[in-house]
Amino acid sequence: NVEGMGKAFLSTLTVAIPATIIPILIAAFAAYALAWIEFPGRALLVAFVVGLLVVPLQLALIPLLKLHMYIGKGFLGVWLAHTGFGLPLAIYLLRNYMIGLPKDIIENARIDGASDFKIFMKLILPLSFPALAAFSIFQFLWTWNDLLVAKVFLIDSSGQTEVMTSKLVELLGSRGGNWEILATSAFVSIVVPLTVFFTLQKYLVRGLLTGATK
Repeated sequence: NVEGMGKAFLSTLTVAIPATIIPILIAAFAAYALAWIEFPGRALLVAFVVGLLVVPLQLALIPLLKLHMYIGKGFLGVWLAHTGFGLPLAIYLLRNYMIGLPKDIIENARIDGASDFKIFMKLILPLSFPALAAFSIFQFLWTWNDLLVAKVFLIDSSGQTEVMTSKLVELLGSRGGNWEILATSAFVSIVVPLTVFFTLQKYLVRGLLTGATK
């Protein structure tokens, strides 16, 4: 726990895990609706999602920060920010993947009387595991290594919610000569994302091979 890195490590986990799970859950339902449920304005909604991909993160920081000040300081604001910034890409990737799934399977399930929710839970989610794993890697790495959003939304002078990237910047300025502290802190900061990457990569390859052989 040298220089508060232990607390910063826990704070980073508190930010990264919910900020990865929440957009995946929301995007999976939204992608299924945009891919397989007919409703008026679906094409416009897809175009709107694609348009959000080109909105720079910095452009939305000020209005989101104003909203965050009403919600209150803490992790909730940074979760909502990461969810909002990650949803367009998640919906776009998952929708493109789901729309390429075999149409006959879904139509047969509907003929058998399965509801959309049951089709989504029993068919779409298992078949979409490679896409879900791929986005999980990207989202977790982004939220774990994020500095800008954490600096804006985690406003805490006591350092109770300071994440590792922010702590490393602080150590670089105050402890630049103590290379052993910086090296150890940097190593700890990359162990978790590397572990997540290689673990999910294994399941991602397994899911792709399974889908190719069935």
